This record gives sequence, structure tokens and C-alpha cells, in this order.
Amino acid sequence: MVLTSVRSTAYDVDFDDGRHDRAKIGYVLLATEQTIQDDVMTLRPDGVGIHVARAAIPDSITSETLAAQADLLAGASATLLPDGTLDVVCYACTSGSLVIGEPRVMAELNRGQPQAKATSLITSVMRALRKVGAERIVVGTPYLDEVNQREVDYMTAAGFDILAIEGLNLEKDSDMVRVTPAFIRDFAISLDRPDADAVFISCGALRTLDVIGDIEVAISKPAICSNQAMIWDTLRLAGIEDRFQGYGRLLAEH
Repeated sequence: MVLTSVRSTAYDVDFDDGRHDRAKIGYVLLATEQTIQDDVMTLRPDGVGIHVARAAIPDSITSETLAAQADLLAGASATLLPDGTLDVVCYACTSGSLVIGEPRVMAELNRGQPQAKATSLITSVMRALRKVGAERIVVGTPYLDEVNQREVDYMTAAGFDILAIEGLNLEKDSDMVRVTPAFIRDFAISLDRPDADAVFISCGALRTLDVIGDIEVAISKPAICSNQAMIWDTLRLAGIEDRFQGYGRLLAEH
């Protein structure tokens, strides 16, 4: 069969708002990231689109490798829905966003997505802690001491009283993603102390979302983890008020 002509016809095409008619949220992830995308999809409300891009980084989470992410954020952000319909864009790395600093992170994200509301994972965490009324915090992380010190300094400068921080001294993201939820649960519970308003487990690579509800029940006070806080923050910035049970009072009540 020989095709003899190509013809375009002026159809009266029917359009709607697509599958993601409530909101579209973009996340810039580390190239090594293996946890955040699953967590976000677990709590994705119907009608909300999730879009991801990745910024290059070796399998080594240090102050130096995280700082190098700053120059990559705008380019990664720009690959997210270039039609300009993205509502919120987030740099989904707790340690990276505090090493680079929120003003630089948000400026770079908005270079790629000028119409979107920009946020970062450390921003989400601190908003979440304030929302649950927590000022005196104990923190657990998988990080090296050099990154832990940066986290203490950053959160202290933002007005939080960091009573203690404990790290697992892991450098590789590929190790962080393999820490079992059961270990994270017991680790978080062990950090609690009477003078703490909340326990915060830092790092989007950890599978803390799986057990954050159990942690909060065990300590009888707010428990915040990176991905829980980020999901809450990005949804609320997008105007999505859905609540979720079983993931702590932050997502159930605020």
C-alpha cells in the first residue's frame, strides 16, 4: 500500500483539565534518591500531579557534594512541565537545602519555574515543627558529623533549640535508603527526652514515613520526619487540604 496524501482536518476537539486538575507539584531530587518518589506517590491525592527531576551527585553525602548542587537546581527545575503549569516546586533534600541555604535554593528553583511557589525540604520541616508548636527539638539523622553540625547551626539560627542530635555516620545515600523502618522507629523513640517538644528524624532517604505514626504514638508528642513534612508543605502550598491518618498529627490535623 502506498500512502498518496497526508491531510489535516480542523476537528472540534474536546478538552478538559487532564488528570491533574487540582494541582501539579514538582520535586527536584538527588540523582541517588530512592525513597522520596515512593513516599510522595503513597500520599498523592486524586487529581494532584507529581513530577520529578534529578540533579547529579555522587553516592556521597558531604557538605562539599551538597554545596555543588546549587548550580544544578535551575536546570533541573526547568525540565519540570515547561508549559508553565507547575504550581509548586521543591528541592527535596533536607541536608542539601540547609547547606545551600533557603534563599539560594528558592531563587534557583524559580529561575527554572518562575510561576511556581518554591520551597525546600528544610523549609518544610521548620514550617511543620512550628505548626505543631515545637521549639525544643531532638534530632536523629543518618549523616556524617560535619553535616549534623551544619543542621544544628542552621536550625538554631532559625530559632529552634536543638537539645541533641544523633547521626548514624553514613556517607552513602545507597546505605541510607537501606536502613530498616524498624531500626528507624526504635532509634527515634530512643532519642526522646522529657524536655523535648518533638522528635525530628532528618533525611528524605530514610524510610521514616513508614513508621512515623508508630513513633508519635510511642513518644506521646509530635514526631516529624522529612518526607512527611515535605508532603504536607507542598500540598498546602498548592491549596490541597486533604488529611491523612496514620502518619502523625501534622498530616491528620493541619
